[in-house]
Formats: sequence, structure tokens, C-alpha cells
Amino acid sequence: MSGCVYLDWNGAMEALVGAREAGLFSLIIGPKGTGKTTLVREFAESVGAPLETVNFSLRTRESHLVGSKTLEDGSVGFSEGVLVRSMKGGGMLYLDEINAAEADVLVRLDEALDDRRQLVLKESSGETVRAADGWFVVGTINPLTHAGTKELPPQVLSRFPVRIRLEYPPPDVEARIVERHAPDADAGAVGRGIALAGALREAAAVEELEYSPSLRETISFAKLVSRGLSEKEAAVLVFGNVYAQWGEAEHRKVADVIASMFP
Repeated sequence: MSGCVYLDWNGAMEALVGAREAGLFSLIIGPKGTGKTTLVREFAESVGAPLETVNFSLRTRESHLVGSKTLEDGSVGFSEGVLVRSMKGGGMLYLDEINAAEADVLVRLDEALDDRRQLVLKESSGETVRAADGWFVVGTINPLTHAGTKELPPQVLSRFPVRIRLEYPPPDVEARIVERHAPDADAGAVGRGIALAGALREAAAVEELEYSPSLRETISFAKLVSRGLSEKEAAVLVFGNVYAQWGEAEHRKVADVIASMFP
């Protein structure tokens, strides 16, 4: 697999292989920055499946999934949405942050994901689109503590019988992941950055802090240090300053943690 940066430390890649072979759609559950998107992209590459992606938000509409009518030179046509294209192509569809979708969008998605794997194009001629053989769908959801997320309806959850939980990896595994992205970073510095991230994650888990740093942040910390910034400067830029969003008290609390770890 060319350019591989995902480290399959918990068997998630193997689980996706089994799910695809069994024809079972999969759901990856975990906080932001734990490698969900990287996992999906590299899995698609490893099996040679064309990948279509939908990044859900409050702005995602049915037309994004299904398509919409067009008017060109006086002729009415239909521009297919990503869901229809993926079904016809029989590749892989990635539904990113599906629990941020609106209810009407989930209704149309649910229609396509049931056992019949078909969708009636009421927006067009009423054609019934049937998914090509091998069509595989992977969704991701963030915990309900994340802004903009909602509880998925049971009928939608049931469309994804394989559920993979992706959490932050143990420190030694996180160090190996960071090394893949920042190979020139000092191992000791990387370890101290990961220790800081871990402390902040633990505080966020018990609601002592508002934000939990992701793998992206430990990678960014390592890249800055490898380019000559001091560990403390990098820690402030990557880990500390974001907490100013929640006020001076929150920012000061994290600044004190950084000062104690990087005197």
C-alpha cells in the first residue's frame, strides 16, 4: 500500500476487510483526530475500491446525496449526487460524521442502505437505482459530546452491523504513529508531547477541560520541534493557545500544565 501512514494498532483494518467480504456495512465510532478518515482512505486504497466521500454537516441536503434537476440549453436533465454515483459504480462510500446529518437526509440514506440496496429517484423520472455488486459503505460518528452531533435513529444504526471503536492509542503506539509523520523529531520530545496530550485528554474526559487534543496535535508538535522550535514554544502553539477560546481561566489552567511539564 503506497504512502501508508495508518498504523493498524487495534485490528480495525482487519475488521473492515472481514466486513467487506461479508457484505456488511461498517460504522467507526470515536472522537475527532483518532485516524478514522486515514483508516478509511487507506483501506479503500488497499482493496483498490474507488472512494466517494460525503462530509456531513447541517448544510448537507438531499440533493448532495441523490442529485438535482438541471436546465441547460432549454433541456431538463439530472445531475447525480454522490450516493447515486457510488451505488452505480459499486465502489466504496465514506459517510463522514453521519450523526451530524439532518433527519430528512438520513431518511433518504436509510432507503439506500437497507437490505435491498436500492433508491427511487423521485427527484427525476422515478427510476430505481440498484447498487452494483460489491458496493461497500463505511460511516463514522463522533461522540455526542462533540458539537453538532445527534443520536442516530435505531433504524440507521441497524444498517451498520459492524461497529469499530477507535480511541486514542496507548503512548507507545502514538509515538510510532507520530514517527511516521515526523521521522526527524527527537524521540524524547515526542514522548513529552504525547504525555502532555494524554494529560489534557484525561482532564477533558472528566470535564475539567473543554477540549481534548487529537493525534493531529501530537504530530504537529513533533513537526515544529523537529524544525527548531523549543518544546515549550511548540506546546504553547499547538496545545495551549486553543484553550483561550473558552476564556482566560481555561487558558491559564493549561498554561500552568505546560509550564510544569516544560520548565
